[in-house]
Amino acid sequence: MEPNEKNIIDALRNVMDPDLHKDLVSLGMIENVRFENNTVLFKVILTTPACPLKNKIRQDCIDAVKKHLGNDINVAPEMGAKVTTQQHNISQKEGIPGVKNIIAVVSGKGGVGKSTIAANLAVALAKTGAKTGLVDADIYGPSIPMMFGLSDERPEIFEKDGKPRMLPLLKFGLSLNSIGFLVEPEKALIWRGPMASSALKQLLNDTEWGELDYLIVDTPPGTGDIHLTLTQSFKLAGIAIVTTPQEVALADVIKAVNMYKQDGLKVPILGLIENMSYFTPAELPDNKYYIFGKDGGARLADTLQLPLLGQIPLVQSVCESGDQGIPVATNAESPLGKAFHNLAQTVSQQVAIWNAFQEMTEVKPCK
Repeated sequence: MEPNEKNIIDALRNVMDPDLHKDLVSLGMIENVRFENNTVLFKVILTTPACPLKNKIRQDCIDAVKKHLGNDINVAPEMGAKVTTQQHNISQKEGIPGVKNIIAVVSGKGGVGKSTIAANLAVALAKTGAKTGLVDADIYGPSIPMMFGLSDERPEIFEKDGKPRMLPLLKFGLSLNSIGFLVEPEKALIWRGPMASSALKQLLNDTEWGELDYLIVDTPPGTGDIHLTLTQSFKLAGIAIVTTPQEVALADVIKAVNMYKQDGLKVPILGLIENMSYFTPAELPDNKYYIFGKDGGARLADTLQLPLLGQIPLVQSVCESGDQGIPVATNAESPLGKAFHNLAQTVSQQVAIWNAFQEMTEVKPCK
């Protein structure tokens, strides 16, 4: 059978998205179908550039075309992510030009390692090849400058269209900005809520981020003015909530979940990240000590019917690497580096699922 646009598309209707359980054609993920020089060509539009199932989808497409149109045909699919930004989903909220997905890392209380998770998640996403930024929205206690060894650095200020703009600092493949780059490290910011909220908007809107697949926002602990400003003013791809297995931390998670489910906010909750799941001493890497309780975050995720995005162990090297300005996820081959790499894949997968569901009504499938 001579391949043409119609029968190529019909063959690809047999390829299912592993997460959404619908075929790629109905989901509008197939574009630019053609047959040239005995080769079937088309583009698969992925819902996220860090799609962990990209290779499987590619092979499934090749297998489907060969099965229905002949094994002697060459198949060369192009795999790519959407090039549009969030602005199609903005509604009454603002988008950031060039930024596709804003992910807020939050916690119900302090001391659960939220900034460590945010920093290493951003590094791990960048290592997948995704263009990634990290903004430190913890206005009163910024930690990103120290965690990346940039405490003495300042962003370059320039003028664009008559307005001042900031160039983010670059390190480990990330674009970074923080209030900590703009004030003296020893200076306490004694700001009321409106001033802090204004500073957050400036960090997000006045930074020249360029094209980003993901912008990770490290928020303050709790549920205060910064969180309200972020969720009410910006279109978020989702929230990742960090907790520890302790009961006191879990109780605060429930409050945070209820906040983001309120009618005025209704932000997609990507899932829970259980940090400090267990302690593993360096000299006994196979031993696990559940010093904060066992699987508390996993049980809560099940109760709340939310995905458990990952369980990150408590290892001394995590603290040491942060203090030295080298996030542990920069070493992708270490056990902890692999844990954060798995976390990045799971988070990107959840973002893809939410994006696909939100856009499904706007998609015009191939005919």
